Amino acid sequence: MPDTRQVMMALREALAKEQIDYGLLAVGVLSVTYNCLLAFINHNITPLASSHVVLSEILLLVYSFGFILKRGLYEEDLAPLGYLLATIFLTIYVMVTNRAGYIDHLRNVLIIFAFVIMGRWTNERTLKLIFKTCCIVVLAVLICEIVSVQAYVALFHPAEYFENTRGVPRATYSDIGLFRGALGFPSRFSFGIIDHRSSSIFLEQVSLANFCGVLVIYLVSFSNRLRLFDRLLFLFTVVLILVTNDTRTMLIFSVVCLGGYFVYPWIPKICDFLMMPAIITMGFVIHAFRPDAHEDDFVGRISGTVRNIFAMDIPATLGLELEKATTFVDSGYVYITYGATIFGLILFWLFVSFFPAGETPNQKRLAHSLSLFMFLNLMIGSTAIFSMKTAGLVWLLVGFLKVNEGVRGKRAVGKVGTPISA
Repeated sequence: MPDTRQVMMALREALAKEQIDYGLLAVGVLSVTYNCLLAFINHNITPLASSHVVLSEILLLVYSFGFILKRGLYEEDLAPLGYLLATIFLTIYVMVTNRAGYIDHLRNVLIIFAFVIMGRWTNERTLKLIFKTCCIVVLAVLICEIVSVQAYVALFHPAEYFENTRGVPRATYSDIGLFRGALGFPSRFSFGIIDHRSSSIFLEQVSLANFCGVLVIYLVSFSNRLRLFDRLLFLFTVVLILVTNDTRTMLIFSVVCLGGYFVYPWIPKICDFLMMPAIITMGFVIHAFRPDAHEDDFVGRISGTVRNIFAMDIPATLGLELEKATTFVDSGYVYITYGATIFGLILFWLFVSFFPAGETPNQKRLAHSLSLFMFLNLMIGSTAIFSMKTAGLVWLLVGFLKVNEGVRGKRAVGKVGTPISA
C-alpha cells in the first residue's frame, strides 16, 4: 500500500499535467471583477449606463452557453436543465398574468445553470487558479482601500459609478466618493478597523461580505486539496474581510463553518432539505420575542422578513402581485415568491438541498455549508446571493465537486454519463 506522501505526489503530478482552460479562467475571473473594470472605465474613459452592466453579464452568459453547447449536455445535467426549464415556464406565467416584463429570477437561475455545468467540465488546476486569482485581486484592492481610501476612490469612484449605472444618488452627508451603503452609521456593529464598511473590487459592501462567504465554503470543502500557502492566503483574506466589512451574517456563518468542517461529514444529507424550514422557524421565534424590531441589524432584518411573510396573501404566492417584488430587497424568501411564485421558491429550495453531491466528506461539507449560506442569507437579504459576482464561483465549485469526488469522480471529467441526445 502506498503511503500518504506517495499518494499526494501522484496527485500533484496528475494535476501538473492538466491543461488550464483559459476560456473558463477568463469567465470565472471576469464574473467577479467586471464591476470594478466598468467603474474604472466609467470615470477614466467614458461614462457608462446600466445597459453596459447588463451587456457585460449577457456577454459572459453568452460565452458560458456557447461553451456548454459545444461540449454538449449529459444525463448529469438533467437536474439543472429541468430547473431552468421550469423557471422559464414560471417566468412566462408571471409576465403574462401581470402583463409586465420581469426576468430577474430567470437571470438568477441562468447563472446557476451556466456555472454549475461549466463546473462539471472544469479541471482542478483551472478551478484553483480561478479562486486564487480572484482572491489575490480582492485582497490587493482591499489592502489599498484600508491603507488609503483616497487612492481607492481615485481608482474606481464607486459613488459616481453607482449613480451612473444604478441610479443610486450619492450620499449628501459625505463627499469622500464611496458608495452610500458602504459608509455605514455610528450605531452599526463594527470592529472599528476602518471608518466605513470595506468593499474592495465590488465597490459595495454586500457583495464583498458574500464573497467572504464563498471563500469560507471553498476553504471548508476544498482545503485538503490546497497547498499550505493557498490555505493561509484564503484564510487571511476571510479574516481581513470580516474585520473591515463588519458583516454580522458572514461572521456567524464563518464561525459555524469552522466547527462544521469537523461536524459536517457526519451530518446526513437530508439535513440540507430541513435547513430552510428550520431557519424560517427560528426566524419566527426571534420575531415572537422582538415583533417590533425595525433596526438595520441581524434581528431587525429577520423580524422584517417575518412581517413580510405574514403580509403575503394567496395572490402574492401565486405571482399575481409582481409589482411588489422589487420592494423586498432585504427579504429573500418574499422576494423570490413575489417574482417567481411559491413554486419558484420551492424549486430553489429543492435544487440547493439535493443537487450538490453528498458522498464524500468534502461533498458533504460543501452541501451543508451551501445550504446554510443560501437559506440564512434569504432571511436578511435577497439579490446578493444570486449576483454573478459571487454566485458564479460557488456554483462552479458545486459542479466540480459533484463529478470529481465519490463514485462519479472515478471517471474522467467530460466523459460522465450519456449525452441527452443519445
